[in-house]
Amino acid sequence: MNPQAVSEYICLLCFSLVSTAKGDLQPLSFQPGTLYQYRYTLDVQLDHASTPSPQGAWLRAEALVQLHRLWRDRGGEELLQVQIRDLKAQHEPEEERNQDGAGRPPAEIALSQEARTELQQPVFISWSSGKVKAFYGDEAESILISNLKRGVISLLQLQPHAGTAVEEDISGSCQVTYTMSNHSVTKTKDLLSCAKPKSGFTSTFGVEWQSTSKSQYMVKDNLLQSVLAEESHVVSPALRSTTGIKISSRQQLQLVSPPMPGPAEVAGRSLEDALAGMEGQHQPLGMASLPFRRVCTHCPSLRAYLKVFDSQRVKMDTSKVATTWQFQRFIQMLRSAKKRDVLQLLRRAPEEMLPFVVEAAVAAQSVASLAALSDFLDFGKEPKSLLEKFLYAAAFSPRPSGELLRLVLDKLDGKQLAPEVQETGIVAMGSLIGKLCQQKLCGLQEVERGVETILRGLRGAEEESEVVIYLLALGNAVLPETIPSLLDHAEEGPAPITAAAISALRRFPARHISGKVKQAMRRIFHEKKKSYEKTCRLAAAEILLDNEPSPMDVINILLAANELETETATFLLLKVQNSLRADHHPARKVMKDIMRDPRINNYNFFSKAGISSSFSGPLTVTQDLLSTFGLDLLFLEGGFLRKSVSDFSLFSHGRRLHAAQVTIEAQGMESMLGENVLEGQEEPELMAGMSTIFFDVQLRPIVFFHGYTDLMAKVLLSSGEPTSVVKGNLLLMDNHQVIPLQSGLQVAIKLQGGLGLDISADMDVSIWEQELKTSINTRGSLAIDFQAELDAPFLQATLRSQTEVETSIQFDTILRFSSSPVLMCLQLREEQVPYREIFTVSKSAGSQSSTARKGRQGTVPGREFALHQANSKVCNLLLMAEE
Repeated sequence: MNPQAVSEYICLLCFSLVSTAKGDLQPLSFQPGTLYQYRYTLDVQLDHASTPSPQGAWLRAEALVQLHRLWRDRGGEELLQVQIRDLKAQHEPEEERNQDGAGRPPAEIALSQEARTELQQPVFISWSSGKVKAFYGDEAESILISNLKRGVISLLQLQPHAGTAVEEDISGSCQVTYTMSNHSVTKTKDLLSCAKPKSGFTSTFGVEWQSTSKSQYMVKDNLLQSVLAEESHVVSPALRSTTGIKISSRQQLQLVSPPMPGPAEVAGRSLEDALAGMEGQHQPLGMASLPFRRVCTHCPSLRAYLKVFDSQRVKMDTSKVATTWQFQRFIQMLRSAKKRDVLQLLRRAPEEMLPFVVEAAVAAQSVASLAALSDFLDFGKEPKSLLEKFLYAAAFSPRPSGELLRLVLDKLDGKQLAPEVQETGIVAMGSLIGKLCQQKLCGLQEVERGVETILRGLRGAEEESEVVIYLLALGNAVLPETIPSLLDHAEEGPAPITAAAISALRRFPARHISGKVKQAMRRIFHEKKKSYEKTCRLAAAEILLDNEPSPMDVINILLAANELETETATFLLLKVQNSLRADHHPARKVMKDIMRDPRINNYNFFSKAGISSSFSGPLTVTQDLLSTFGLDLLFLEGGFLRKSVSDFSLFSHGRRLHAAQVTIEAQGMESMLGENVLEGQEEPELMAGMSTIFFDVQLRPIVFFHGYTDLMAKVLLSSGEPTSVVKGNLLLMDNHQVIPLQSGLQVAIKLQGGLGLDISADMDVSIWEQELKTSINTRGSLAIDFQAELDAPFLQATLRSQTEVETSIQFDTILRFSSSPVLMCLQLREEQVPYREIFTVSKSAGSQSSTARKGRQGTVPGREFALHQANSKVCNLLLMAEE
């Protein structure tokens, strides 16, 4: 024997022994001149997670996969031809199973001749010991069939040794982990790690996605014997997992024994030469699944709607769910409409319907709808209410685009506008900038222009009210680079500017509340540089307490409370006690440790006799959602209400959303009640107003009265009508994403959640009765449309869940000053809540189609929330006196 050959043989034997000892497999290979045939089966199932619901969609396909080697180089890289033959598909008929589980046999799906021809067109892969290095096919081929072939090719992607790697297959570029056992290889794929070409869009409260993927490979004598790949997905709206969709997919590839004689290898110096000798077009293609967008044949058309427009006007009660469904229908129409049709709708809409159409056009955010709005809206002529409606619709957009921000900037640029419109535009600009940066679009030219517009306006603002608006806009934008400017205004400005700057800083997450920010808040709370108004000091203390507080900060705040006025100290100590009761509060652990010290945690320390209060508690608790209600009431020493904050927050899957926060402030009342202003402080001007944060967007503040003369005029000339805080429709959830299954099929997930809302507030001051009443009335409707669309070359299926709710929440306060101490009653009540859910399954295979529906509905009884025992006693006393 040739000594060199002996040496190579010994090396190969040693490598084999080492590999076997490590549990690795021998290098995989296909032999020349041999045709390998695999039996391929595919099963896919989609089901609603909720019951009762119709039977889901099921698909099964079987085929013969033929594979042979065309070429091989010295390094072991092989060119393989892969061909799918004799594919047969079945689906479950529309009739449901009997109670014993039996049902009609699966129905055959007739494939078109075009589909059969495309399916049988071979594809080629560059393959090296289990690794698919390149994929070649016809780029003009149908996307669905091309993806199906990618699904088969992805089953040939493996490595013959244990470890973790990043692999490219139909799911994208994913992290995979291999384990070995005898002749078996197990591959676990982390689907959430997959990087793939971007398609679709998401919003804050989009969908929750849980997934698993595992493949089992059997290898014998360097040859792939079988593959079993299974994956599952559970996708649901983040706020309601019970209406989710379960997806399961199973692929199997089994070698048909024995291999048959096949075509001989082709000649060629390189893979490209070998490929050039094959018939047809063979371009290099990506392994990742190509997104497919289904053509909707039954979707509403704006052009068709315009033909019957005069007879199909929309009812405009925003708190009714029928209006919210119409709002979503309009968004769908506008997203596919042309500019001229959108413009025609805007021009033909009657006055009472026009705000609704403007909101829908902003929510649609198509190029055509934004262009139509640009032509239609004239900021020099349109009524203020319509312009504000447009600006707020932009501010509330769940996923704004740079084009929308540009439209807002262009409409505001260089124009003399009514103060209300100008202020609304500034806060809307801040909201759009913040949401674009959340989408990692801070580098857009429009964002840079918007930030410069706000900062330039802040630098040039002369009136106190102007500075406040620009600071609130920075709070909406939440840009870390603006924190130094906010700190300067917080420390150096007069009370309203300090309050606005601290309010903006409170919008930042804890990671941006640096040591420098905390040091500034300490100076404000402990009044190191100058005196500050009590509400500003309290706000600074809350920043310290709410953002990973140090034990020393907490102790210093508690000790300082002993030197504060009774009402301020009472309020602050209740804030501290609340943090102990709230599981989600960041200061809870530090507080518990400090409260072990009896020098602090004692009756003398916490027994403040003020009537100010602060408390929070849960309203609704589900497996997906915690909704809380919080109320802060700060009184003056004479018993008059200085500030009230009502807060409704949502906590879901680690995220917090300020659903609504209404702040009512009255200042300058000290002089009316004969109180003296503290030394070093200026006497504040008499005024009362309201500030609102709604779905994390700070709105333009509203002034109830400004000055004594204005107060008397409002009291004497009051119409008794409440002030509208928010009224309109907005798109709360807007989500579209594609889940590529390893089989090559794909599921498109669509979520739209529309909200119709009418919030009004009223404050009634009775000088004769010495009584103050405030009322906040919230009426709303929520409509959620959640769909999963399965697309295959021979079947389309849609699972859909529709949820609708109407609700009304009333929050009233009564304060009577004729008594000593002042009597206060708080009432929070919810009217009965009607709800309905509809589950639909639609299937289409060949010339056959079917639709099945099931649903449920009911009413949750109304309830009044018992806030605390002392409040209940006072309410009984006051309400009985009124009767």
